[in-house]
Amino acid sequence: MHRTRGEAGSRVLPEVADTEALGRHLADCLGPGDLVILDGPLGAGKTALTRGIADGLGVAGRVSSPTFIIARQHAPGGDGRPGLVHVDAYRLGGLDDLDALDLDTDLDDSVVVVEWGEGVVERLVDEYLLVRLRRDDETETRRATWEWVSR
Repeated sequence: MHRTRGEAGSRVLPEVADTEALGRHLADCLGPGDLVILDGPLGAGKTALTRGIADGLGVAGRVSSPTFIIARQHAPGGDGRPGLVHVDAYRLGGLDDLDALDLDTDLDDSVVVVEWGEGVVERLVDEYLLVRLRRDDETETRRATWEWVSR
């Protein structure tokens, strides 16, 4: 892809709305063929960030966690913008399960966001956006860091 990439960054996310706003911000540099890997423990804000990315991309439909169905596809909202494929890789057993999802085909016309994907899906692309989300258990404040990673 020859799109201008954002630089690496870090942001404190006191509220869910802040996490969604970060997703909208990150969506500005995403397009068809881009892979976003979300890393973070339960409750860190991975799905909230994906809702923001979806909103920023203008995709149709409600975004919720794909935990039990593994992957959800969201149609493009129009204007030649990409769709979104939201994947929860937590239950994937390995490369065979990943291949069965056929994500490399989805990358042709969508942005693919994978929760729990680090160490599993990087091989699909030469460059991906890695977002790490952490939550302070005492204050419930989250912090996100992000960077483009080349393999």
